[in-house]
Amino acid sequence: MLSVSKNGLSLQDFYKVVFQLEKLAIDAQCLEKIKASHKFLLDYSNDKIIYGVNTGFGPMAQHIIPKEDLNQLQYNLIRSHASCSGNVLDEISCRAVVLGRLISLSRGYSGIHENTVELLVKLLNEQVSPLIYEHGGVGASGDLTQLAHLALGMIGEGEVYSNSKTRNTSDVFKEKNISPLQVHLREGLSLINGTSAMTGIGLINVINAKKLFYWHLMLCAFLNEITFAYDDHHSTSLNEAKKHQEQIEIAQTLRTILSDSKRTKNRYTNLESESSAEPILKEKLQEFYSIRCVPQILGPIKRAIDNCEKVLLDELNSANDNPIIDHEKKEIFHGGNFHGDYVSFEMDKLKIAITKLTMLCERQINFLMNHKINDKLSPFINMATLGLNFGLQGMQFTATSTTAENQTLSFPMYVHSISTNNDNQDIVSMGTNSALMTKKVIENCFEVLGIGLMSALQAVDYLNIEKELSSKTQNYYKEFRGIVETIIEDKPRYKEMKNLVEHLKSKDVNETIF
Repeated sequence: MLSVSKNGLSLQDFYKVVFQLEKLAIDAQCLEKIKASHKFLLDYSNDKIIYGVNTGFGPMAQHIIPKEDLNQLQYNLIRSHASCSGNVLDEISCRAVVLGRLISLSRGYSGIHENTVELLVKLLNEQVSPLIYEHGGVGASGDLTQLAHLALGMIGEGEVYSNSKTRNTSDVFKEKNISPLQVHLREGLSLINGTSAMTGIGLINVINAKKLFYWHLMLCAFLNEITFAYDDHHSTSLNEAKKHQEQIEIAQTLRTILSDSKRTKNRYTNLESESSAEPILKEKLQEFYSIRCVPQILGPIKRAIDNCEKVLLDELNSANDNPIIDHEKKEIFHGGNFHGDYVSFEMDKLKIAITKLTMLCERQINFLMNHKINDKLSPFINMATLGLNFGLQGMQFTATSTTAENQTLSFPMYVHSISTNNDNQDIVSMGTNSALMTKKVIENCFEVLGIGLMSALQAVDYLNIEKELSSKTQNYYKEFRGIVETIIEDKPRYKEMKNLVEHLKSKDVNETIF
C-alpha cells in the first residue's frame, strides 16, 4: 500500500496507482494538516469575506452569499459546471485525474474537510472513477468543467467507471457502500479549481512517451544491423565531443544493445580492406541521417521528455487551487495557482518532440521501403513476386498519413489563448486541450512505430540475418514474430498492426522508464 505524504508522489508511484491499481492510504501527518486547515478556514470565515466560501465566483465574486445558502452554493457550482462535451476519457485517464486531485488537496492548503480526501482514496482503492469528458476546460481557473464531472461523481450523481463499465454513480455507491460527499464549506470550489485533469493526462503522456522512446531505440538498433552499419556514429569519442548528456546516453544505449551483434562493422578495419587503387568505394562511406544522426536527433527529444516529467511532477505535488489557506500563518492568499501554463507549455513541447520522433520513424520506414536508397532490399521489402505482390507498400501510406496528422497537431495550444468568463479569464492556458492533443500525437506515433518495427522484422527475414542479430534485438525479433508473421502473400494486415501496437503500449518496460 502506498502512503500519500507531504513528500508527494514520484512518476513510479503514479504508475503503480494508475496502471497497476496499487492501493493508497493518507499519511497521518497529512491528514492532521488537512484538518487544521479546515478548522482555521471555518473559524476565519465566520466574520470575513472569503472568495468561494461566502461570495460568488469569477466575475460574480462581488455578490455576497447568505450563510444559509453557503452549502447550496458549492452544489450549484458543481452541477452547473458539469457541462463538458465530446468523447469520454478512457478509464486510465479518469483514474489519473482522481489521483491528481487527491494529491493536490492532500497538501493541506485548501481548507477542505478530511472527508473529501478520504472519499478520493476510497474511489481509487475501489476502482471507481467518475466519467470525465474531453471538451470544456480552458485551463486557467484550472480544469473547471472536467473537474466538475469528477466532483459530480463524488456527490453521488452522474456516471462512473466501475470494473471498466460505465454505470450510474448512485448504483455503484450503493453496491460498494460509498457515502456521497457532503459539502462542509468550500469542497465544490476546491475540487474543480485546479490543474488535475491536464496534469493526470499529462503524466500518462510522459509514461507513454518514455515507452515510445525505448521502443524506437530498438528500431534504431535493428536498422544498424539491417544496413550492416559502421559503428562509429554511436561511438564514445564522437558523441562525447558534443556536450549533451542525453546524446551521450543514447549512444551508450545503442552500443550496449549492439555489443554482441555480428551485423555492425568497424570503419577503419573495413576501409583498410578496400583496394586503394579503386577510384570509387563500393560501400557508402556514411549512412543516411536517419541512421547516422540518431543520438543527435533523439537527444533533444529525451531532454524534452525528462523535463516534462519534472515539471508535471512538480504540478502534481503542488496545491493548485485558489485561495490558498495557510493555517500556520493564520492567513488566506488569493491568486492564480490554478493557472495551467506550466503543464500547457510542457505538453506542447512534448508533442513537438514526439512529432519529430514520428517523422524520424517515418523516414526510417521510407529507407527500408525504397530499394533505390537502401541498396539491400526489394521494393517495399517484397518477399513474393514483384509486380504481382505488394509487400508492405500499403503500410507505408498509413505511416505517411499518420505522420502528417502529427505535424498538424503539433501546433502549440500554449499561444492560443481566447478570453472567456466575461473576460475575467482574459488569458488562459488551454492546458487540457494541449494534453489531449499530445495524447493523440503519442497514439499516432505508436502506430507509425509499429509499422517501423514490422518493416524491420521483414527486412531481417529478407536478408536472413536473424542469427547474426544482437541477443537483445534477436529476443525482440522472436517476441514480435509471435504477434506478426512474415509478409509473403497479400492479405489484410490491419489486425496484426493493431495487435503489435497494443503489445508495445502494454508491455511492462519499467526498468527503462523509471
